[in-house]
Amino acid sequence: MKNKFLDTGEHGYHPLRKFKIILSGLRFAVLYDFSVLYKIIISALILIPVLIFNAWIDASLIILSTGVMLAAEMFNTAIEAICDFMETHYNEKIRMIKDVAAAATGITIFVWIIVLLLEVIKVLKIF
Repeated sequence: MKNKFLDTGEHGYHPLRKFKIILSGLRFAVLYDFSVLYKIIISALILIPVLIFNAWIDASLIILSTGVMLAAEMFNTAIEAICDFMETHYNEKIRMIKDVAAAATGITIFVWIIVLLLEVIKVLKIF
């Protein structure tokens, strides 16, 4: 794929190739990062009854919070992998970078949990 900033790579834009890359990255995240897999499963398990019993806005809120949380989780994984690749020994600056990335992920996970809990409470009130 051509890098428009560095003027390297192949010419031409292929949206299907981008989609293939997105699916490949998601597959790697699900297969090699258990935290991504179990969060997708939890969201799906809560999303199903919400779709059955609640309004679409509730389902879209779950989808949005899950998407943001998964993106943060994958960014965190990528940042940690880059840091480990660049510096194999302990480095205080690398530790701080990883801690900040983990904190950003932690915030999105906290919001995701709140959204899921609120939706579970709404579903349970229906029964």
